[in-house]
Amino acid sequence: MSKTRTKKSDARQRLVETAERLFYAEGIHSVGIDRIIAEAGVAKMTLYNHFSSKDELILAVLQYREEQFGNSLAKSIDRYVSKGLSRLDAFFAALKDWFKSPGFRGCSFINASVELADAGHPASQFSTAHKVKFRELIHEIIAETVDPKVAQSVTPAIYLLVEGAIVTAVIQQSSKSADVAKDAAITLISAKSKKK
Repeated sequence: MSKTRTKKSDARQRLVETAERLFYAEGIHSVGIDRIIAEAGVAKMTLYNHFSSKDELILAVLQYREEQFGNSLAKSIDRYVSKGLSRLDAFFAALKDWFKSPGFRGCSFINASVELADAGHPASQFSTAHKVKFRELIHEIIAETVDPKVAQSVTPAIYLLVEGAIVTAVIQQSSKSADVAKDAAITLISAKSKKK
């Protein structure tokens, strides 16, 4: 790879990481392009060489966030599983850790969808697709614990419990909603398993 290509890739990555940090902490609309450029330490032309618009940068930020969040969540779940927890318990423990993390402001994908207020925006569409994957992950984790038919029937409700826990954790500035969601999920799984 040439030095020029490496510099461009490094600059693009700095822009994405800087924008991700600022958008998450302060919101998409409150952070201007000039601030991102200044904090990333690049020229304005560098930004426009990589992104034709702020909307394109927002989408790149969410793609980056999805990768980072997915890796972080998987590592956290694996760490708890290695300590003897089931994957379901490990998922909720990882969720609680996320809620306790410094600067926690909820889900980037919920935040972006709400702030953009346009279901047709590419970043909103990406956020919707991310939530489908997140729901599939929850289903996969539940299916490892119980009969697949039970998992299929409880996943929609447990997914809503998890999403509600995320929003509640932001509003209340507390990680307790992870415990409430876990208890409700286990109660629901148990009740549905008995009916089977």
